Amino acid sequence: MAFDGITTAALTAELNKRLSGGRISKVAQPENDELQITVNTQEGNLKLLLSADPSLPLVYITENSKKSPATAPNFCMVLRKHLQGGRIIDVSQPGLERAIRIDAEHLDEMGDVRRLSLITEIMGKHSNIILTEDDNGKEKIIDSIKHVSALVSSVREVLPGREYFIPNTMDKAEILSLSDEQIRDIITAYPGPVFKAIYTSFTGFSPLAAHEAAYRAGVDGDASVSSLSGEETERLVKELSDFSSMIKSGEFEPCIAYTGGKPEDYAAFRLTMYRGESDEMTEMSSMSEVLEKYYSEKQLSVRMNQRSSDLKKVVKTLIERDAHTLDEQLLQLKKTEDRDKYRIRGELLNAFGYSAAPGDKSIIVDNYYTGEKETIPLDPTLSAQENAVRYFDRYTKLKRTAEALSLQTENVKSRMEHLESILTAISIAESEEDLDWIRRELSDAGYIKAHTSKGKPARLKGEPHHYVSSDGYDIYVGRNNIQNDELTFRYATGADWWFHAKKMPGSHVVLKVKEPGEELPDRAFEEAAALAAFYSAGREQSKVDIDYVLKKEVKKPSGAKPGFVVYYTNYSMTIAPDISSLKEV
Repeated sequence: MAFDGITTAALTAELNKRLSGGRISKVAQPENDELQITVNTQEGNLKLLLSADPSLPLVYITENSKKSPATAPNFCMVLRKHLQGGRIIDVSQPGLERAIRIDAEHLDEMGDVRRLSLITEIMGKHSNIILTEDDNGKEKIIDSIKHVSALVSSVREVLPGREYFIPNTMDKAEILSLSDEQIRDIITAYPGPVFKAIYTSFTGFSPLAAHEAAYRAGVDGDASVSSLSGEETERLVKELSDFSSMIKSGEFEPCIAYTGGKPEDYAAFRLTMYRGESDEMTEMSSMSEVLEKYYSEKQLSVRMNQRSSDLKKVVKTLIERDAHTLDEQLLQLKKTEDRDKYRIRGELLNAFGYSAAPGDKSIIVDNYYTGEKETIPLDPTLSAQENAVRYFDRYTKLKRTAEALSLQTENVKSRMEHLESILTAISIAESEEDLDWIRRELSDAGYIKAHTSKGKPARLKGEPHHYVSSDGYDIYVGRNNIQNDELTFRYATGADWWFHAKKMPGSHVVLKVKEPGEELPDRAFEEAAALAAFYSAGREQSKVDIDYVLKKEVKKPSGAKPGFVVYYTNYSMTIAPDISSLKEV
C-alpha cells in the first residue's frame, strides 16, 4: 500500500471534477495537522479532508464530520480569512508528485479578486498543508499548518513570506512525457531488480505499482533487469506506457485488495497480481471511497489485532498459571495414592500388635488382605496401639488431602477449559464489540478487573451471527460464551437442532426448524455443522468432528461457567470448516 503519485493523480482528477466551481463555505481544523473543508457544489455540500499527519497523510472527500475545537487554531483562522467564501477554480497535481494544489479565487478587503492556492503535500513525515499566493510571478507562502525553519530542513523553509517550491530531492524521470524508447533506455540501464528499476526511475510509482506493472508484463519483479529477454523487456515497456496512458486519460479503476478477508492493499488501478485463493478485490467508484474505506478498515484491523493480542496475552498467562498449579496439585495427589497402606497397617496392628514387645522397631504380621507376611515399622517409644492410632491418623490426613485436591484439580481443570473457550472466542472475534463481550466475561468471572467509569456502563447489544442455509433455514452462531448461553437457553426452542465441535472450544450453533418435528434436508445439517467447525478451535484443520442433537437434550449444570453445557445422547459428523457457500444476513 502506498499513497503514490498515481493514487494522487486519480484523487486529483476526482477532486477537480467534483469540486471545481464550488464555493468554500466552511473551514475547520479538528486536529493539529488536519483540516476539513466544506465546499458547496452542484452535488451539494462536500466535505474535503486534508491530513498532514506524518504517520498517515491523506486527502479524500468524506461524508463524515469531525468535531472542531472550541477555539480555532491560527492556521484555521488564516484560511477562513483568505479562503472562506472563495470559489475553487482548479485542482491540479504538479507532474506525478505527491502533492495536490487547490486554486481558488477570493475577494480581499478592498474587493479585489485574489488567486490563492492551498497545497497539500503527501510526503510521509514531511507532509504539510500550505497556503500560497502569487507575488509578482513568484509563489509566496502565506502560512502553513506546520512551520519548517532552516534549523529543521536545509532543503526548504516553510514559513510565512518565503518562496514556495517543491524540492527535487530525487533524480527521477516523469513517465508522462517519455516515449517508449526513452522508457526502454531508462529500464535497461538499471543494474538491479525490475521492480526497483521502475519505482526508483520514474516519479509517481510505488513498489506496489512497480510489481503490478511487472506482473501484467509476465515478468518476475524480483528478477534482475539484465536477465530479461528482448521480448520480456518490450512487454514491460508496453505496460509502463499503458500506465502512462491511463494517467493521462484519467481512466482509473480504484480498488481494494483483501487477503483472508482483511484489507491488504489499495490502488488507483486493478491489482491483477492478487490471484490467490484467499484473495478478493473490491472495485469502488472513487479514490476517496477507497481511501476512507481502506484506512478505516485497516485501523479497525490494527485495533482489533492489538486488543485481541492484549486479551490473548492475559488469558494465556492465566492458563499457564493454572497449568502450573494443576501440575503441583497432581504431584501432591500422587503422593496420597498409597494412603490405604497406612489404614491397613493400623488394622493389622490392632489385630496382631499384642505380639510386639516394648521397644520393638518393627513387627512381622500376616496380611489377611494379601495372604503374605508384612513387616510394619514401629516407633519404639510408643505401644502397638499407639502406633496403630498414628497410622490411622496418617491415613485420615492423606484421605482428606486427596479429597480436597481432587476437588481443587477439578476446579482448576474447569477454569482452564473456560479460559480455553475464551481464547477460542478471541481468535474468532470479528469486531471490537465481540472483544467487549469477552472482556465482560473475563471481568464477570473475576479474571480481570472491570473498567470503572462515571455513569451507567454501556450496554452491549451484539446479536449472534445469522446465516441462512441453501434451503432457507435460519442458522445462528454465538459470538462468545455469554451469548452462547443466551442463544441456547433463551432463543432456541426444544425442537431446534444444536451443534458444537466435539471435545474442543467453540461457538454454539442453532439450526432453527420451521415446524416442530419436521424432517430437515441433509444439506442444512451439513451447513450448520460447517459453521460449528469454522467457529471453533479447529477452524484451521481440514476436518472437524461435530456433535449435534435436539436442543431439548442440552442441559446446563447448576453453577456451570458461561458456555458450558452437557448432553448424553447425540449424533456426530466430520466436516470441513468451509462456509464459503454461506452468506451472513
